[in-house]
Amino acid sequence: MDRVALRGLKARGHHGVFPREREEGQTFIVDLVLHLDTRPAAAGDDLAKTVHYGVVAEEVVDVVQGEPVDLIETLAERIAQQCLKHEAVAQVEVVVHKPDAPITVPFDDVTITITRSRV
Repeated sequence: MDRVALRGLKARGHHGVFPREREEGQTFIVDLVLHLDTRPAAAGDDLAKTVHYGVVAEEVVDVVQGEPVDLIETLAERIAQQCLKHEAVAQVEVVVHKPDAPITVPFDDVTITITRSRV
C-alpha cells in the first residue's frame, strides 16, 4: 500500500478527565498515515481516485474540536473512523499528541498511536 502522511495537525479540544481540561481546553496535535493504492489516481491524474488530504485535515480538526471525551484513546479512535469513511483509505495510523497533559513531572509529550483498517 502507498502512504499519504499528514503531520502536525493542530486543534484545540476540551478532552480529558479533569474539570480544568474540559473547561479550559488544550492543544492536541495529530499525525496521520493513510494507506491506500494511489495507482488509479496517478494513472489518470484524478483526485477523485485518491484521498483529498485537505478534506481529511479539516475533518480531523473538526473531530478534535468536537464533542469532548475523557481519553485520548477515544479521540484517536474517532479520528481513525472518520478517516476510514474515505473509500480510498484502506488503513490509517493515527498518533494523537497531548503535549499539555496534566502531569506533575517534566515531560515532552504524551501520545497514543493506533492503527485501524477496513474489516
